[in-house]
Amino acid sequence: MADVYTDSDDELVISQVINFGFYTPKHHKYLVLRLALARSMRFSSPPDEDFDHLQSTGKEYSLEQITGKGKKANDESGVLDFDDATIALLSVYHKEDLFADPKRYKKLLQRHIRRGLREIRTSWSPSHDFISFLQEELFAGTKENATEVSYDETGPEQLLEALVEIGVQAEIKEKIQGARIDRYNLYLPQVGHFDSLRRGLDKLAFSLGLGNEGVFMQPTAEPKVVGLDIPRQRQYWQSIDGAGLFHWAEQAKKQAGLPVWLGQDVLGRDFSFDLAEVPHLLIAGTTGSGKSVTLHALILSLLQGRSPEEIQLAFIDPKLVELSRYQDIPQQYGAGVAHLVTEAMQMLKELIAEMEKRNQLLEEAGASNLSEAIDSGRLNLPRIVVIIEELADLFSQSRELEAPLVRLAQKARSVGIHLVLATQRPDATTFSGLLRTNIPGRIALRVQKSSESRIILDETGAEKLLGAGDMLVKVGSAIPIRIHGAYISQDDIKRSIRYAKERR
Repeated sequence: MADVYTDSDDELVISQVINFGFYTPKHHKYLVLRLALARSMRFSSPPDEDFDHLQSTGKEYSLEQITGKGKKANDESGVLDFDDATIALLSVYHKEDLFADPKRYKKLLQRHIRRGLREIRTSWSPSHDFISFLQEELFAGTKENATEVSYDETGPEQLLEALVEIGVQAEIKEKIQGARIDRYNLYLPQVGHFDSLRRGLDKLAFSLGLGNEGVFMQPTAEPKVVGLDIPRQRQYWQSIDGAGLFHWAEQAKKQAGLPVWLGQDVLGRDFSFDLAEVPHLLIAGTTGSGKSVTLHALILSLLQGRSPEEIQLAFIDPKLVELSRYQDIPQQYGAGVAHLVTEAMQMLKELIAEMEKRNQLLEEAGASNLSEAIDSGRLNLPRIVVIIEELADLFSQSRELEAPLVRLAQKARSVGIHLVLATQRPDATTFSGLLRTNIPGRIALRVQKSSESRIILDETGAEKLLGAGDMLVKVGSAIPIRIHGAYISQDDIKRSIRYAKERR
């Protein structure tokens, strides 16, 4: 008898995990279903009711297969009965007695399994190592001593020994632990050792066994004291829940402009900035760096508490993957998400016409910019944020799109039109000098080469980031700020879109 149902997309994920994750077709499907359940229960919010509805025909599974219900310890299948344990876990999670309601238990079990499969589908690629993915998705931040140690008990001693090897004498004044890194504030008795430390960061990372991940040096306000940010092993990372965005949004509703929240700085403090002050933004990072999740964090920040009278979002997505889910939100600008080159060009032409119209309105109102006009009550126009996902793919189809983008970047700030341009290929062809000159805001996630980091930030460093949302943000400051991005789940996106449509 069937207790849990899947659709064809779910079955595709199960097949991919078995064949490309476990590298053998002999593994049982129930292993993947249990992993999906575990992945779903890492979220603080319950799965959506949408998982009750199947979009296509898939498979049927019994509790005997999934939780081993009724199995004996000496059963030849090797499957033990974890059904009561699973009921207990879900009862605690949902704060209700599921032992008394078997039908409700099966429904919630299906929701969790299907949500977990969806998260695997959107977060893992069959070309990537599945075990590393599991370690990051299921176990990061779960160690009991995750907030007490970095590598082992002799971590500080290892650091001091490594510093001596590069010719630096130092004293550890303080150790501060963030979500993913340990910051050591070092006192350098000899000022000349500052340059030796700066030049020896790569050797220091090598001595500490960090691989491609780098050690970052941070200035402090104390004389002769410098900060070193040293990454911890991944099993000791603390996850940054996307639910934090909604808590932040409650306070941000009262703020003017376009406040956006990305996550936390390396010391665990919330990080947000006003996009209206930036006023345009380049976002780039290689596959797996967390670029798309960062883009969703930015979009959800803009949607929370902002009516269509306050903000409109213009979406251009040539691959029609990441931004298509925002189709038909009340804050949408234009006819919909543009994905064809002709649609993108038409949208940019309309935005230029809107820019010219607004310039005329500002002149008539006697205001120098939209903020001044709104504050004085002379105009009430929504700000427009133009979000382009995968700019390189768009330019590969038509380079003519660069001209209207440059024009908007040069003139649209004062009228409340802002650009957010994202790509996985940050090269000089995609981000030309003309674009970079007129777009001061930069977010660099992990890239493959130092030359790509220079394209985004005008300096190196992004090639040494940790991936998975670790980023360098340059918005209004000469020195990039290192931020750990929050994980924005599909449920977070659905929740935000539902909230936006309910306020229509």
